[in-house]
Amino acid sequence: MPLPRTRGTALRQQLAELRGPDVPAKALDARALAALAANPGCRRRAILDGAGVNKAALASALGAPSAFGQSQFALTRGNAFEAKVKADGGAELLRLVHETLDHRAEAPTGARVPDLTAIGPEGRAARTALALREATEAAGVWTLLDHPMLALDVAGSPAFLEPDAVVVHPDGTWTVVEIKSFPMLDGSADPAKVGAAARQAAVYVLALEQVAARLQPAPEVRRRVLLVCPKDFSNLPTASAVDIRKQRAVTDRQLTRLTRLQDIADALPEGTCFDPARPAEELTAAVEAVPATYAPECLAACELAFHCRHRSREAGAVTALGRSVRAELGGLTTVADVLAAARGEAGDPRDPAVAALRRATELRAEALEAAREAQEAPACR
Repeated sequence: MPLPRTRGTALRQQLAELRGPDVPAKALDARALAALAANPGCRRRAILDGAGVNKAALASALGAPSAFGQSQFALTRGNAFEAKVKADGGAELLRLVHETLDHRAEAPTGARVPDLTAIGPEGRAARTALALREATEAAGVWTLLDHPMLALDVAGSPAFLEPDAVVVHPDGTWTVVEIKSFPMLDGSADPAKVGAAARQAAVYVLALEQVAARLQPAPEVRRRVLLVCPKDFSNLPTASAVDIRKQRAVTDRQLTRLTRLQDIADALPEGTCFDPARPAEELTAAVEAVPATYAPECLAACELAFHCRHRSREAGAVTALGRSVRAELGGLTTVADVLAAARGEAGDPRDPAVAALRRATELRAEALEAAREAQEAPACR
């Protein structure tokens, strides 16, 4: 539920102060939201993304620059491919939507492409909502919304999202379109990349559902999205329908679990600021004032991952070993605790994790003793 206007205004001012004076906010996109939903316990990422902090610049200022992100070559190639797919009023894109998702509808011979330009993200989101309503009411007509703007409430703060395209079918249903530059070879693409695209699309579907809920009757937002990629090693577009019901449910649940930004901001020391121009010591103290939940998966999803990994290793946190290891260790949160429990120096022997560690230590000692005896045996004969 959106915050009341007065409280929301106060929160926006508070987040702007955290970002730094005269520092422009970095937009929270669907890729960042999908990564945030995958690690909802990380308050550090939640407040930095909510405040619009440029985490890449922040990581560099902390002395732990990240290589996370797309290369300029990949961005240029992706933009060129997207322009090709949307050429001629989106004729090729609509053909792919018709053949892949809605072949029973009348083939698109033309489509409405409404102008979505407006001032600011709030204005563009309002213009998009109006265009979606008009397209839904225009029964029997295909409509293509090119780079619409959608708003999604995240931890009490609005995030403005811009999918590649949204198609309104003649029956009034809505479909999210994701255009990617990675190839689709023999009808299938890299599962990891398809999974990442599905998680992004799930965020867009959630935002579209919020728009649809304000209409009467509420139109259906399709849970199968269209993924458009280059075919084989050519630049010709091909498409596949991706069922994102699972990703949508997981993302919705994880975003709901996020601690509200107001609560995180209120817990920070007065004067906390994440402006990369601040002195290194002051900046480090500001970042460390917010607890992080590091896991190795962060290296592929967050610009601050190297900094958080270094701090996690310094603290001996078992989370640096991975979420699966952390889950197996129960209440043992540091490597020192684990080693002490394994050696019998600490820990409750009735704890299953402690008992398993001690048994593993015994087995290791037995194996080493057997190996030593096997090495010494030839010398005794």
